[in-house]
Amino acid sequence: MTAEPSFTQVAARRTLAKDPLPPQETPKKKKEYPPSLLDYVTRAFSEFNKRKDEPAFSGILDADIRAALSKVIMEVDDSPIIYERDWKAFPLPHQILLEARQQAALFSRQQEMLTNPEPTASLQNPLYATNTDPTASLQNPLYATGAGTRKRKSPDQNGSESHGRAVTPPWKKKNTMAKLTLADRVTGAAGKSKNQDKKRKETTNTSWFDTSSDALERRRQRFGQISSDDISPISSPRIDVSSHDAHAGPIIGTCQTLEKNYFRLTAPPIPSSVRPVPVLEKTLALIIDKWRTDKDYTYVCDQLKSLRQDLTVQRIKTAFTIKVYEVHARIALQMKDLGEYNQCQTQLRALYKMRLGENGGSGGEEDEFLAYRILYLIYTRNRVDMNNMLAELTPADKNGPFVQLALQVRKALASGNYHKFFQLYNDSHDTGMVPYLMDMFVARERLAALAAMGKAYKPDVNSEFVARELAFHIDSPADSVFDNATLQACLAFICQNNGENLLQEKDGSTRFLTGKAGNILENAKRAAFGMTDIKGQI
Repeated sequence: MTAEPSFTQVAARRTLAKDPLPPQETPKKKKEYPPSLLDYVTRAFSEFNKRKDEPAFSGILDADIRAALSKVIMEVDDSPIIYERDWKAFPLPHQILLEARQQAALFSRQQEMLTNPEPTASLQNPLYATNTDPTASLQNPLYATGAGTRKRKSPDQNGSESHGRAVTPPWKKKNTMAKLTLADRVTGAAGKSKNQDKKRKETTNTSWFDTSSDALERRRQRFGQISSDDISPISSPRIDVSSHDAHAGPIIGTCQTLEKNYFRLTAPPIPSSVRPVPVLEKTLALIIDKWRTDKDYTYVCDQLKSLRQDLTVQRIKTAFTIKVYEVHARIALQMKDLGEYNQCQTQLRALYKMRLGENGGSGGEEDEFLAYRILYLIYTRNRVDMNNMLAELTPADKNGPFVQLALQVRKALASGNYHKFFQLYNDSHDTGMVPYLMDMFVARERLAALAAMGKAYKPDVNSEFVARELAFHIDSPADSVFDNATLQACLAFICQNNGENLLQEKDGSTRFLTGKAGNILENAKRAAFGMTDIKGQI
């Protein structure tokens, strides 16, 4: 008999035993993207931030840019195209979105032409009545957009009037912008669902126009004999040329005439009256030569305005456009024509921001015209704009020689250092158009300096010292001998400001009686600083 154990044998517990570790996955190697693609991503956001406030990009958000950028990269992420593509020339995301928006708008207009034909457009408008075929409005989109007696609403034109007014796209409406998706903003799909029922009703009720071949043939026989001569111009509706050409795009000029007078446009321009860029380049060279020889500002200004107009109607924005505006601005400053100068300066500010030059440069003399704007704000004494501009200056802007000179002028005037100011005035006579701008406010600063001298020098001071200090002797300021003309210019300036009694001959020289000049010079200074003729304010 076998003895049984006094305990029940059980298997050992293995809960504390360590499970074998799963095989470790090989870490994925971080994918390296080409530097050109990384630069493309940087430019995508920087360029969009520069232009996001333009009306064309209204409704496009940073999230849309990120989505479009992600789509562009994902399409080529696993293919060799990502390394072969020229990312410098590839369209940026905001350009892709803008093109998609334009194509969607064009498709919408084409759909409108097909679904809402105007049977009487070619008969009631003499501009389109030359084609006697009543189906022309169906076959040619150019004539399908003619102005009939009644304009029909398209699905994208909810709430628009029938007076040819521009319709606000859905992506520009404030109350719906936040609710629209990217697809809605690009295609203009918002508002379509609201008009679906109305559209169906109009489709079922507009049985007055049968597009079948038999109906079109009957219409051709009925109206085939009508020509443009049979239509009275009195009963014809007004031709809205502006709405017709709104989507036609820029024209390309064919005129070869170098000189052309400026006329304000009252109708859309025709190519035969507009000069192309090669002709405009020759025109600019001719204008510059004539300005140097004849100095006829009336003629030169008229020719430059005509040149600018040809650039505008062709929508040309290049470095050549910047050069044209810079030349006109310099000539206007020489003639003290602030109206034309400010028009050019305003356009130049916008063109510089577009970075039309090589390697992202301004495309022109941005440093020079930035300094001119600072000096112009000194002339107008516009402190608010001056403070805003100083806050916008970058370290690179402040390193420019023109801007450095302008900032030194501003600092000297702000601190009341007239001695430094007139030194800068002397040193700037070969610095572009700076002397012409400073000439506009140097007279009032001379009065301010005379008022300060009246308090600092008692009882009188030599008039030659005054002439030197106020920079009347510009040609050779270091010369110790004053010519009579320079001294007489200083004395005449004092006399013109009620200072006849402040000059006295003493010890063989003319003395300026500063002890008696207090109220006289203060009143003259107050009057000078109260008269600033601002034309064409920026």
